[in-house]
Amino acid sequence: MWRLGKEFLLFLKQEKKWWLLPLMLILLLLAVLILFSSGSVLAPFMYPFM
Repeated sequence: MWRLGKEFLLFLKQEKKWWLLPLMLILLLLAVLILFSSGSVLAPFMYPFM
């Protein structure tokens, strides 16, 4: 898993596509939010977005 992240960062550095970094961070945070809140109190608030 860390190898994939390292490879992605090297790609960003080589291709100078640093604008992709915030996009990937937002997608990662959304994935973590969905993963950890599926069985919690936040679940009813997330149903309209799915």
